[in-house]
Amino acid sequence: MIHKTDEALGFIPLPNNSGKPITVVGTDAIRDGFDAICLDQAVNSRLAPGVTDVILNPDGHAGYGAPIGCVMVSPTHIYPGPVGVDIKCSMSLLQLNITEDALVDKRTRRQIIDAIVARTPTGAGRGQRSVKKSRHVDRELGTLAVTEGASQRVCQALGIPLEWALRCEDSQHTGHDGTHAALALRLETILAAGRIRNFAEKMQQLGSYGGGNHFGECEITRVIDRPSARDAAAVFGLLDKHASFLSHCGSRGFGNLLAQGQFKDLERKFELWGTPYPSGDKKLVYAPLGTPEANAYLDDMALGANFATVNHLLINALVLEAFQEVLPGTQGNFVYFISHNIAREEIIDGTKAWVHRKGATRAIPGGHFALAGTPFAKTGHPILLPGNPRDGSVVMVAQGGAERTAWSVNHGAGRAMGRKHAARTLDQATVDADFDVSDILTNCRKYPIDEAPDAYKNFSEVLRSVETAGLATPVAKLQARFVIKDETAPDD
Repeated sequence: MIHKTDEALGFIPLPNNSGKPITVVGTDAIRDGFDAICLDQAVNSRLAPGVTDVILNPDGHAGYGAPIGCVMVSPTHIYPGPVGVDIKCSMSLLQLNITEDALVDKRTRRQIIDAIVARTPTGAGRGQRSVKKSRHVDRELGTLAVTEGASQRVCQALGIPLEWALRCEDSQHTGHDGTHAALALRLETILAAGRIRNFAEKMQQLGSYGGGNHFGECEITRVIDRPSARDAAAVFGLLDKHASFLSHCGSRGFGNLLAQGQFKDLERKFELWGTPYPSGDKKLVYAPLGTPEANAYLDDMALGANFATVNHLLINALVLEAFQEVLPGTQGNFVYFISHNIAREEIIDGTKAWVHRKGATRAIPGGHFALAGTPFAKTGHPILLPGNPRDGSVVMVAQGGAERTAWSVNHGAGRAMGRKHAARTLDQATVDADFDVSDILTNCRKYPIDEAPDAYKNFSEVLRSVETAGLATPVAKLQARFVIKDETAPDD
């Protein structure tokens, strides 16, 4: 049962009040929408060994062991489940110098869509060979990308502007010991063991979108008419009433294989040791920090995270190239790249801990020591929250209240319906007509019905929860003009 403490805050007590309760963010309408499985997973996660905090965000719904839309903090253990199978699934935003008037014409938008899909494939298993104008990534360059991330030589080899790496939450990930050498050794071990037999093929997925909820979306940026929002927008590089491009994707098949391999490894260890699964759930396997098992997971997570980082940056370089092909003179400013499926070592309540964000976004305000030396030291970093094409997305900035949620907010709207439920309940003709009325084009003959706006929670209510709880405030709204999606069933 959720106990309400404020209009948009509440808590779930642990059985027998045995420890710090779970923090819940959400208005009455949001709290009433959490299903029983989601709430049970939140409690199971909080009771797992070494876990000190769990936060359930307003986009929360049932996930893999832990709810999607939750934060889990542990100073002593690492958990693959609260990272998920799409390691470092993330958001990125590219601001363009094109005014909204340039995109009124549907033919222009259709030309840009065609130019993008000629460079950035979508869907399960698809890579560079399926499109004409991609960047070639061979085995050697792929190896550098996953072991170094967005290093200078990787960016130069792929035609990614070097300054874009400065606008990443993390542009490079190192191994468990803080070195890239640990990742090179781990990758060597993985490949020698035959754990990823099609490594070269997976590297050819760099610069591509996956299936499911992954997307690329052309937006019109609308800066909020408030002094603090305008100031933050200037630092972020946002241009009012200009086109921008929002992307959602992760580590594709490579990250999926790494994650699935880790689950199997840890399950075997639990069976060998006779260790009970937390609350009987295999998806909550863990490894105590400092053990070989934890080190192996941290290395694999870093390899997948580096892939995701380079994937996003390359997608944005290809998208900019596509716009320039159709609208010569187009320039692009990279706003930010931020993850919502990752574990990061951070300082929480004065203690070093691993903050697992599963469908949750880091939210650090201006003045916080973690942003020292970054372009966002005074304002706080951009928070990129996708809603849905019809109702828009938003760029936010953290407030001091985010300290109560381990410096975290939601990662978007969150699902209100499972995919099968959406397919059974929603009407395809109505979904497609909704896009026509909103004058939003897509690359799909039929928009994926399990990704329809009505399959997701009320985004306005989700955002109201975040603002009312004092976690973050909006800087700009993003209005969709066209969407790049995959029409096939999701796999990674």
